[in-house]
Amino acid sequence: MSFSTPRITIVATRGGSGKTLLSLGIARCLANKGMKVIPFKKGPDYIDAAWLAKAAGQPCYNLDPYLMSSETILNSFCMRGQNGSFCLVEGNRGLFDGVDEQGSRSSAELAKLLSSPVILVMDATKATRTMAALALGCKIFDPDLNIAGIVLNNIANTRHKRLITTTIEQATGIPVLGAVHRLKEDPMPMRHLGITPYNEYENAEKNLECIAALINEQVNMEAILKTAASAPAIECAAASQPPLHTPVKDHLQIGILRDAAFQFYYPENLEALEKGGAELVFIDAISQQTLPPLHALYIGGGFPETQAVRLSQNLSLMQQLSAAIENGLPVYAECGGLMYLGRHIHWKGMKHLMLQVIDWDFILQDTPVGHGYCTLEIMQDTPFYKAGTLLKGHEFHYSRPVPLDGRNSGSLSARVVRGHGFDGKSDGLCYKNIFGTYLHIHALSHSEWALGLLQKASDFAEQTRYL
Repeated sequence: MSFSTPRITIVATRGGSGKTLLSLGIARCLANKGMKVIPFKKGPDYIDAAWLAKAAGQPCYNLDPYLMSSETILNSFCMRGQNGSFCLVEGNRGLFDGVDEQGSRSSAELAKLLSSPVILVMDATKATRTMAALALGCKIFDPDLNIAGIVLNNIANTRHKRLITTTIEQATGIPVLGAVHRLKEDPMPMRHLGITPYNEYENAEKNLECIAALINEQVNMEAILKTAASAPAIECAAASQPPLHTPVKDHLQIGILRDAAFQFYYPENLEALEKGGAELVFIDAISQQTLPPLHALYIGGGFPETQAVRLSQNLSLMQQLSAAIENGLPVYAECGGLMYLGRHIHWKGMKHLMLQVIDWDFILQDTPVGHGYCTLEIMQDTPFYKAGTLLKGHEFHYSRPVPLDGRNSGSLSARVVRGHGFDGKSDGLCYKNIFGTYLHIHALSHSEWALGLLQKASDFAEQTRYL
């Protein structure tokens, strides 16, 4: 198929320069004008992606050159982007930062793969003419990259803006499309893992509207649209994604804990389960009192520590969940979901009761325990993976797992090839039909993930005769 939807990629010279602020402002501003904006986030990110989805009013999809092949990225981008009138891709880290000295899998490489014009965000704090040198360096560092415009951030005053704009445009020929003045306070609420998730922030909608108004006033939106429209057509393999495969079984009910505690789910993962024949049953572990009939349960990551008091108070649901798991309910738990299965979460000097299904406590540290891309090798058969399976994903956790005396400690089934996992050596806790891990999986990089969960749900349905 030929894909020609207007598109831009928002990048920066480094992290923390303001690209998320610009991305959110553009997405909400255009959505307010009636445009269907399809947002994408480069790399393994849930929180920024959720904010982008909220700003655009459309799901935000991830494009990860480390976890996905170029063909997979192009097909996903074209299939999802063709449904919109504007595609916005937010990069991560610095423009040329990748996993090695060559900058492979960087935001720059992703923009070139998508044939996307680049808008470079530059933080002008305590700098003037040097900004032109930085912009020129970015331009000549990779001549194949289309840096189509620059947006300045943290501008002090009109003179500051004029001086930097003139020097950049004279030195590089790249137009400055906007200049965001220094704000008295950060409009994005921050917390220990970065931006506070939008669904935990009561002023999220108000903030997004304020950011949109700010960007509409201080950035040339007409030029942004013109830049996006200049993107050339690209060729993709398919106009639509084929089904995962023939559904394992109709009417499989897979529970998804989704609330303020558990919110880290790639939309592609949930779509993969649905394409395989599952009906997704969303459960609020904080307020929902009754567990519906399920054939499997998927608990994603999130912040169970910040919601630990409320989670521990919902004894009715916890007791029903514990009983179902002891009776063989298949459970795939990632990071925060894994913590919920344990005896206690320790946070800020307090100990909070969790499901007590596995005899582990999880103690929150002040700094990350595991952070970055992670690779696991499955060393023994698990409820969802066969021995020999190699899993690539990412981890970002502050918790340290501590095994306790008890019969339900389970066994660690995976060897850490890269990353930290439980202890730098092992991961993949198995107990009954549980697989608990710090590794976050993306369905587009591992089709066996959805297949394994669907098959296990089907087996459980047969065993219990729920269908």
